[in-house]
Amino acid sequence: MHPSTSLAVTVSDIVIVVFIHGFKGTDETFLEFPARLRHILTETIPNTSVDCVVFPAYETKGNLTEAVIKFSDWLTTLTVEKEVASGGGAGKAKIVLCGHSMGGLLAADTLREFLKGRETQPDYILWPKIIAILAFDTPYLGLNPGVFKNSATKAVEYAQAARTVGTGLFGALAGGFGAASTGTRSTPPSAPATPPASGWGKWAGTAAYAAGGALLAGAAAGATYYKRDDLGLGYSWATDHMKYVSHLWNADENNKRVDFLVNAQKQEGVLFRNFYTYLPPNLLLGAPERTFIVLPKKSSPAGPHFILARNGVATDEVEAHTGMFAAKTNDGYYDLGLQAAQVIREAVVGARAAVLVDIKGPERTDTPLNREPLEQRPEHPPEMAEWGKEWQ
Repeated sequence: MHPSTSLAVTVSDIVIVVFIHGFKGTDETFLEFPARLRHILTETIPNTSVDCVVFPAYETKGNLTEAVIKFSDWLTTLTVEKEVASGGGAGKAKIVLCGHSMGGLLAADTLREFLKGRETQPDYILWPKIIAILAFDTPYLGLNPGVFKNSATKAVEYAQAARTVGTGLFGALAGGFGAASTGTRSTPPSAPATPPASGWGKWAGTAAYAAGGALLAGAAAGATYYKRDDLGLGYSWATDHMKYVSHLWNADENNKRVDFLVNAQKQEGVLFRNFYTYLPPNLLLGAPERTFIVLPKKSSPAGPHFILARNGVATDEVEAHTGMFAAKTNDGYYDLGLQAAQVIREAVVGARAAVLVDIKGPERTDTPLNREPLEQRPEHPPEMAEWGKEWQ
């Protein structure tokens, strides 16, 4: 029997997966992702109670420190309630923090806040017992400059479309007036073979016939005109994102936070992964690859902690970023869930092994702490792959 299997039947856990939305996010940011993730975890980690909780929507403005304090208080209360209800003691609940975008920064700084006790107390025990931080497209090293370029390009495309439709409408109206002045009549479009069923459809069809199609051209122009507030939506969203965390966007602070997370995994056993959106090359934009966030060098200590999450349907980086948690906007949605579940499973097994090492001493060698490195193992455990089929 594999050592991790024997561990699973002798150790009972409460796993609480907490989801934290990002900039301008809401309680609905993660959609059905938490429920699906809970289903996979429940079926692939034996003898474990799994609960997925979404941190209530909070204001993504002002100082990030204020948000960290509020979240820390909320997490502490939640942990106490879960541990008391289970009848277990402090540390019974294993916490996994899942942050999207800015939520990943909030998760990192919360862990750093809880670990401050280590500075003055060598024997300090981390509580709440955070065992993993999973970030989803969190800009730990900043936003990719290409986000601004590509968003601006999209705004220009909207503007060009509006100008084209407007010019066509003007020409159609001018032609109509010209025809009227000479006493000639333009040939109206053919009536639809099947009349629309609704009253609105009947009216629109009749009006379009009477106006020689000008109404439809006007409707198209109007639709484009009313998108004027969205012309720079992606660009505005990205710049507002930067404003919210302007005090964090400096190389020293960014590197310190990432170094902290990498060291937290080594020293505290808190697994850290950042799943970043990746769009295929776009020759029209002159970009060999598109990511929402700045990536660390692959050879750096942080490199292996950043995991590619491919998206082949999003049109730009902002759409990929905001649409991570829906299959319609992310064709890598299901694989993202499987990868996240695997990391959480890894964290739970590692936490169990750490407990047994504390009990039996460091000489124990048949625990999962000594298993082969993650990159040398199969992409997903066999049982997880099976449940992945049901996920889809």
